[in-house]
Amino acid sequence: MDNWDEIRTAYHVARAGTVSGAAEALGVHHATVIRHVDALEARLGVKLFQRHARGYTPTEAGQDLLRVAQTTDDQFAQLASRIRGRGNDVSGELTVTSLAMFAPRLAPVLAGFQRDHPRVILRYLTGTRLFRLEYGEAHVAVRAGPPPQEPDNVVQPFFHMRAGLYAARAYVAAHGLPEGLEALEGHRFVGPDAESPRAPTERWLRETLAPEQIAFRSPDPRAQEDAVLAGAGIGFLPPWTAAAHPDLIEVAPPREAWSSPIWLVTHVDLHRSSKVQALLAALKAAAAEWDAA
Repeated sequence: MDNWDEIRTAYHVARAGTVSGAAEALGVHHATVIRHVDALEARLGVKLFQRHARGYTPTEAGQDLLRVAQTTDDQFAQLASRIRGRGNDVSGELTVTSLAMFAPRLAPVLAGFQRDHPRVILRYLTGTRLFRLEYGEAHVAVRAGPPPQEPDNVVQPFFHMRAGLYAARAYVAAHGLPEGLEALEGHRFVGPDAESPRAPTERWLRETLAPEQIAFRSPDPRAQEDAVLAGAGIGFLPPWTAAAHPDLIEVAPPREAWSSPIWLVTHVDLHRSSKVQALLAALKAAAAEWDAA
């Protein structure tokens, strides 16, 4: 069995006799308890509990599994007593995930954090995949769009990502520069490849332009950025990207209506750990400086 979290959850359901009791003991949402028990039963192919109006009662198979779980839980308790006192130490692995487009902002902060805490091994995972914090795939996730709704996650505002319209000099040389947002007809744009755009910039492109004007499309924001830099069309970029590429020409400055909220997301089980709190503090301090600039 490769998922101790599910076994531990089932053990606490058996001890408490109810989902709510197990959720309170574990400090998680009741939906997590139900999900863990259902997943464990599906993986084993047997029912571990009889469900009834008063709660959950272990089946014979459940009692066998839970005897082993109790022994393991006791061993973990003994281990915890041996290492207690090291909980305030900021060390070990720390995994952060975000879209690749945030790397120019986040990488310097993460590097500075590691200088302050040299015993931390940082893993920075970028891409469009949504990493599952409840399964320990990451400690801190930086996410864009509407606030994440997973019940076991702690969601905090991080910063507002501003975006303006930019074009490479190669594009301007070939197609000219629009004289304002009222003169976009005939121009080519770089945008998302999505039927239901979510970001304010994506919705603006779909609502403002003729479909054929979004001539270069990609679901990957980093690929869109590279396409704008290569002269494929006009596109939305954050100001920090424009500042790093003198070849870019501003078509329209950032607008409030184009900004998108960015969130810091952690799992409730790890949110209060010293290393996660230390990193969150560093990220929030950096965001305060970005907003003041």
